Amino acid sequence: MKAFLMYPDRDFDPERDLPANEADLSNDLELDVLLRAMAADDPILFEVARHAIHSDLTSPGDIVYRQHVLADCIAQPDVIGDMYEVAVAAITAEKKVLGWIFRDSPDTILNRSRQVLRIYVDMLHRLRDIADGSAASFRSEGFTQFFKMIARELDDDYFAEMEAHLADLAFRHGTLISAGLGKGLRGARYILRRQPEQTWRDRMPGRSKPGYSFVIADRDDTGMRTLSDLNSRGLNAAANALAQSADHIKDFFQMLRAELGFYLGCLNLRNLLVAKGEPVCFPAPAGQEGASQEGAILSARGLYDASLSLSTDATGANQGGKSTFLRGLGLAYLMMQAGMFVAAESFTASVTAGVFTHFKREEDATMEKGKLDEELARMGVIAEQVGPGCLLLANESFASTNEREGSEIARQIIRALTEARVRIVFVTHMYDLSSRYYAEHDPGILFLRAERQPDGHRTFRLPPGEPLPTSYGEDLYQEVFGACMVKEITR
Repeated sequence: MKAFLMYPDRDFDPERDLPANEADLSNDLELDVLLRAMAADDPILFEVARHAIHSDLTSPGDIVYRQHVLADCIAQPDVIGDMYEVAVAAITAEKKVLGWIFRDSPDTILNRSRQVLRIYVDMLHRLRDIADGSAASFRSEGFTQFFKMIARELDDDYFAEMEAHLADLAFRHGTLISAGLGKGLRGARYILRRQPEQTWRDRMPGRSKPGYSFVIADRDDTGMRTLSDLNSRGLNAAANALAQSADHIKDFFQMLRAELGFYLGCLNLRNLLVAKGEPVCFPAPAGQEGASQEGAILSARGLYDASLSLSTDATGANQGGKSTFLRGLGLAYLMMQAGMFVAAESFTASVTAGVFTHFKREEDATMEKGKLDEELARMGVIAEQVGPGCLLLANESFASTNEREGSEIARQIIRALTEARVRIVFVTHMYDLSSRYYAEHDPGILFLRAERQPDGHRTFRLPPGEPLPTSYGEDLYQEVFGACMVKEITR
């Protein structure tokens, strides 16, 4: 059985390797805040969300597939919660059964597997009941196929057959095993047989049965061990088959928990953002158009940093919002290509082959290298990993040296990466860098500037604008020190 709720043609892998730059993305975009909101203190949901946010779906069709499934989840949250609880209950109960088993002989494996399957059959019944009562309310391709699979594979005949097998495997009338003689007159070809149907005459007390029998004395330990060994040989194949059946159903429940867990995390996040009055929307993904700069699309309205919104009501430390915009953009790309909604009023973008960040860092406390050396080293690692169609978000890169040197380093790196068809969003206060690019009037470059009204008031908007030679540092100076100076003079 396959859920196919994350992909139309394959399973979601909650243990797949994370991207090599996952630590930088997590640190620069404050991903942990977003993931904790999705997890709601559940460590399993956290790990599912952590891997799913790095799905890096590059097919708009696959992205829309998940969006439609998520839309169903938003419309039917109680059903999603009920199915998730069934998957969790099945896995939890199975672990409790395993906890009481201390040896792995064929008879104990068979008994344990039978107990686990008994639990799984009950849980599958619950899942089928949910599907019967709710399937008609779902519209997405993912859930439509999922409920069809449940109806097809978990029909009444399936449950009747499972009940019959579990009853037989209880061996209420003992085990019937056939065997032959092998080399050296040793037993061979041990096969567990189904007990023949008993008639009313067979159940009459005292009725003799054809065949030979023997009785092992109570203190005959060797005889008991020999009989146990014969029984184990007969049960071995059945025990292995039953254990594999239990593992197969366990894999299904684990996959169902992971895939539903991702959507449950999305619901948790959406509920928190909506409760804060924040807008969310399903983005419109576009193809990479050959990863060319000219064909790339990016259009957003009301974009914001979801992690910042979840953790505080404030904006950036410099009150301009440029770094906030950069984080919001990075999160929007990751969320879009995970098939999620994004934190914006509207968002349309070409999919990217990967998101990379190069944000400024604090001074190296070990003093093993200077800030510029550290920045160059990180950029070197990015250069080895980035490729056509990727997106690089740079925040105050190379501002650790003087403006002339930092601008030249940045200019050479930008030129090399754009020639390699890498898209770049670069936040900088280096006027030498931005003014030179602005003077080139390149139609492939868009310049945004933090809006500031004549009285110094910040609107937290980033409209198109020409680079200015000042970052209005005097505004911060007046805000921090201006009142103190006046007070000192009038004292």
